Amino acid sequence: MSQQNEQSSVTVIGLGPMGRALAGAFLDAGVRTTVWNRTPGRDRELVERGAISVGSPEEAVAASGLTVVCVVNYDAVDGILRRDAVTAALKGRTVVNLTADTPHRAREAAQWAAEHGVRYLDGAIMTPTVTIGTPAGVFIYSGPADLYDEHRPVLDALSGTHTHLGEKICRAAAYDIALLDIFWTAMAGYNHALAVARAEGITARELAPFAQGIGAILPAIFEGVAEEVDDENFSDEGSPLTSTASTMAHVIHTSEAHGIDAGVMRAAEGLARQAIGRGYGGEGFHRVAELLGRR
Repeated sequence: MSQQNEQSSVTVIGLGPMGRALAGAFLDAGVRTTVWNRTPGRDRELVERGAISVGSPEEAVAASGLTVVCVVNYDAVDGILRRDAVTAALKGRTVVNLTADTPHRAREAAQWAAEHGVRYLDGAIMTPTVTIGTPAGVFIYSGPADLYDEHRPVLDALSGTHTHLGEKICRAAAYDIALLDIFWTAMAGYNHALAVARAEGITARELAPFAQGIGAILPAIFEGVAEEVDDENFSDEGSPLTSTASTMAHVIHTSEAHGIDAGVMRAAEGLARQAIGRGYGGEGFHRVAELLGRR
């Protein structure tokens, strides 16, 4: 295959819901797309749309200068790419790993790639499958900047926003973990709130508009807290930890009065009480970020 053809082609390994969305977006953008999946049959619709299906992962990675991997975790990545034939076929080629896992695993993957002559970028997808191929998609990457710039034209075929976070290979995974932390704790809180509201005779639909109001004030709070944490300014006369812990206790008591588990809020209250016990009762809840970060 000529260098020009390799630069306008891509291989997608992993055809779960997200992998199929990635391959479909590449196809829609006119990029020559080769696909492979451990479980046969998931490529049928993609092949009908013009994808090239191959019988082995080594054939798949050899078909393009760029391979995008999106599987369940890095154990699955290792099980595919670390086969001798696949590793040999990847030498001198680029892997963009969009599989979600931990920063530690990202570092391990990059070390393996360097030892075997594989060019490597780590990455993460921060939006659901329905956003892929639309302006709403959000992709983050970390690793060598020149490698990212080289393959940016093909990655741009996925549409959306693409951000290179720096050369430190684990930065994309670290952002992913931190942002998932926000999302899933928020979703746990929302679902817990719905349970408490329903126990008090309030339907989820009735609560939702007010919950959206809470969500609307968060962006400004996030920005302000971030500045204060970075500046180590934890004062908050308007909402000190002593007041915060009291409101948390109200949620706990109401929940448990209805037999609803309040473990998440009890954990949050416990952090507030720890901070108060260390003499920070007059400061804001963001003091907890500093306490948790102590080693």
